[in-house]
Amino acid sequence: MKQAESPTVFVIDDDAGVRRSIQDLLGSVGLRSQTFATAQEFLRSRRADGPSCLVLDVRLPGMSGLEFQLKLAEAGIPIPIIFITGHGDIPMTVKAMKSGAVEFLTKPFREQELLDAIQQALQRDRTIREERSEVEELRKRHETLTAREREVMSLVVSGMLNKQVASELGASETTVKIHRGHVMQKMQSGSVAELVRMADKLKLATHR
Repeated sequence: MKQAESPTVFVIDDDAGVRRSIQDLLGSVGLRSQTFATAQEFLRSRRADGPSCLVLDVRLPGMSGLEFQLKLAEAGIPIPIIFITGHGDIPMTVKAMKSGAVEFLTKPFREQELLDAIQQALQRDRTIREERSEVEELRKRHETLTAREREVMSLVVSGMLNKQVASELGASETTVKIHRGHVMQKMQSGSVAELVRMADKLKLATHR
């Protein structure tokens, strides 16, 4: 495994004792971690790349955990968050979970509860990264298509047959077949069904 792929757990809590105990716990199961006393400190830091998640105290000086969750979302940083708090209430929990938090743990919580939530969060982040990487690769392939090939691809994935595509574009069926062959080759697609899935992923990513 490359160093960049090694997961990191970021911990933000203004209580040094809590930071230390979580870091010790993570170290005991071989997980790398970085700790911060405030959200601002986290934003200013140079953070390790690779799969990651955030263990975040709800009550922080300067910017609360819930405000920080919102700020990260607005900045397009899709890091999975596990909230920890000594003062949890139901509305707060609901708000955090609706905004995409993985878990909301009230102190004192069992160590295994936190570790389970962290593994779930890291897996979520791995999935997000894999999807992002796949879409990036599809975009690169799509960019190699000519304008006419993109038109052909768009019509093919909409369900049109070669004859219908030819009629739509005012081209011969033979020409459409050639363009379609280029599309399949450049997009590295083995079937129309696979090409449709690729187009859907590209469309979804564009509308996010």
